[in-house]
Amino acid sequence: MGGRVIVVTGCASGIGRHLVSAFMRRGDAVIASDVAFAKLEEAGREDGWESGRVLAIELDVVEPASWEVALDRGEARFGPITHLVNNAGVLMPDWVVNVADADVHRQLDINVKGVVFGTRAAARRMVERRQGHIINIGSLASLSPVPGLSIYAASKFAVRGFSLSAALELGEHGVAVTVVMPDAVATPMLDLQKGRTEAALTFSGGKALSGVDIERALLSVFEKRPLEVAIPESRGILARVANLMPGVGRAIAPLMRRLGESNRKKAR
Repeated sequence: MGGRVIVVTGCASGIGRHLVSAFMRRGDAVIASDVAFAKLEEAGREDGWESGRVLAIELDVVEPASWEVALDRGEARFGPITHLVNNAGVLMPDWVVNVADADVHRQLDINVKGVVFGTRAAARRMVERRQGHIINIGSLASLSPVPGLSIYAASKFAVRGFSLSAALELGEHGVAVTVVMPDAVATPMLDLQKGRTEAALTFSGGKALSGVDIERALLSVFEKRPLEVAIPESRGILARVANLMPGVGRAIAPLMRRLGESNRKKAR
């Protein structure tokens, strides 16, 4: 399963941090990146990232020039990049009437522009070699509206639309694009929602996914190169139904919210 050169964003914590260690153990070379470089270095020390397998790089995903510097450094160290995992993302729960200007900009900048700029930077290199795979981390919020997380949902809908469009373009050049859409994952992003009633629907699925769940899903994605994957698929089906039939989604939303709010209170 080794032999890949993988760029992962958002590696100072959460999913990204887990994936760096998981890929390293499987024999891959990993360019671990984050805008919070001090936290990234601390994560590497605590998790025992091997200098011969992992290169920690400061990367601001919303700055195109930062992408070029990071990819140049990564390829100079390990050779041509084979995979990019656009994982960096932020979430700030709030109602539409209350959401702050800064929170709108931050979620759309990091979650959408960061994915676009990263995909573009990696794709330019991969197209020249006619091989490569870009994995963009969306969310079940890519498939269904989520009251209380409207800006986040908008950003993840955009990630899905962009990823599917890019897949059709880049597939002609030997480059695959996959959007991976997980339910809630046990990360600091989930922790910050535990005290917010706006985020009730986040907890409507019961037990949160783990980093291992995402790791397993990505290993399958690397092999099969699908257009999109929902995790778990059962929740993905429910989200698709809510999106395809808005009337059904509106009808079940109060029930899902009550369930989620009960689970949220238990998780606090």
